[in-house]
Amino acid sequence: MAFKPLHDRVVVKRVESDEKTKGGLIIPDSAKEKPAEGEVVAVGEGARKDSGELIPMSVKAGDRVLFGKWSGTEVTLDGQELLIMKESDILGVIA
Repeated sequence: MAFKPLHDRVVVKRVESDEKTKGGLIIPDSAKEKPAEGEVVAVGEGARKDSGELIPMSVKAGDRVLFGKWSGTEVTLDGQELLIMKESDILGVIA
């Protein structure tokens, strides 16, 4: 991908949720919620303090993260549906 986010922005690809429940019921597309879990594809260089000092990013490409339900802006790049969001929209990294 030839896209690099600026400042403290992160590009995330949603991780698809299961098609079935634990009980084996198939979930139709109309009833599925968009997953709030994804994989970081690209990160910016980080935010800057008022003094101009760079604040490094806490996430890196390849990290699996959780984010808020309404976080980010949906875009399509190279045929992939991705989210661009600020690092502060990320709730945590899944270990």
